[in-house]
Amino acid sequence: MNIITIENICKNYKEKKALDNVCLQIKQGELLGLLGVNGAGKTTLIQILCGLTKKSSGTVTIDTYDLDKDIDKIKKIVDISPQETSIANNLTVKENLEFFNELYNNPPDFIQEIVETFHLNDVLNQRAKTLSGGYKRRLSIAVALISKPKILFLDEPTLGLDVYSRRELWKIIERLRENVTIILTSHYLEEIERLCDRVAILSNGKLLQVGTVAHIKQLTNAQTFEDAFINLVELANE
Repeated sequence: MNIITIENICKNYKEKKALDNVCLQIKQGELLGLLGVNGAGKTTLIQILCGLTKKSSGTVTIDTYDLDKDIDKIKKIVDISPQETSIANNLTVKENLEFFNELYNNPPDFIQEIVETFHLNDVLNQRAKTLSGGYKRRLSIAVALISKPKILFLDEPTLGLDVYSRRELWKIIERLRENVTIILTSHYLEEIERLCDRVAILSNGKLLQVGTVAHIKQLTNAQTFEDAFINLVELANE
């Protein structure tokens, strides 16, 4: 079952096309990777799907809701963890979680579920601004999940993290996929290969290819996913 259906989405900024007739279907429970070089259109597409910016044309259906008519309903079932951590730096980890938990009228014990999922017990009373990069990313994603979304957008979730912190966050993301559809952007191809069921590759606002890593490697006759990605982008730019 498709939870997101995107048909001929365009986004124009004056003469520049940030998205050019993108068509994509995302399955319920899927972890889809959005891949592309800087300026490919990944963040623009996510912003449209979250209702943060308006498309120029095309249609989007999210969990049976029309993006143009039902944006308030859609905002209740989607959430995003952006590149910049969306946390209150002067509050402790516990205070951040309690604030958002009350905002969404969740029972108090829901916080403990989040704490255990993200392994935050050791830093609960620490101010967010003093956390390591890895813990800040964990807290930012945890905050996004407090709204209990059906669809979670992760925009460069491990950007700037060391290898160990990145691997720890991968484990958490792999557990999250049991309960939520995830759309993930990343420049780390190893991350895409490890986590994603399918990959959608964008370049200059156009959707170049959608499929599993194995399918895309086979399609481009490449030995590695990095070579497959580069081959597709270079071919599109010729």
